[in-house]
Amino acid sequence: MGQIFVEQSAVIPAPPEKVYAILSDYRVGHPAILPRPYFRELAVEEGGQGAGTVLRVQMEVMGVKQSYHMRVSEPEPGRILVEEDPEAGVKTTFTVAPLNGGLRSLVTIATASRTSPGLRGLIERLVNPPLTRRIYRQELQQLSDYVQRIE
Repeated sequence: MGQIFVEQSAVIPAPPEKVYAILSDYRVGHPAILPRPYFRELAVEEGGQGAGTVLRVQMEVMGVKQSYHMRVSEPEPGRILVEEDPEAGVKTTFTVAPLNGGLRSLVTIATASRTSPGLRGLIERLVNPPLTRRIYRQELQQLSDYVQRIE
């Protein structure tokens, strides 16, 4: 089995604290920035704010449905947020870095995921990275739009 790594960044016109607060809020903020129709559902099972949150995420991309059971951690609270489903072999990291003296933020979404064996894995390695980057560009744009709406 192989692994895919996909990363996408964008400058968000808001302070890092505000951006991180949205990302770590799994009841209101984070669901509000998820691109439809790819993200079908985000259901919080435990917590809802940052580390310790447990959630179920359902996605559909190109007709393929996936469900993830994610656990959230904060290796660097206020800067790095991680969602991980070890069983599915998926780990997504959100990194928020200050820009312009903290007036803006550089947000990076990075995912490492395990691929299937054989031909299916080859297809995943070819198709998934550009699709995932497109989804992340949309998510980052929705984050930018959302942060400006709630100001």
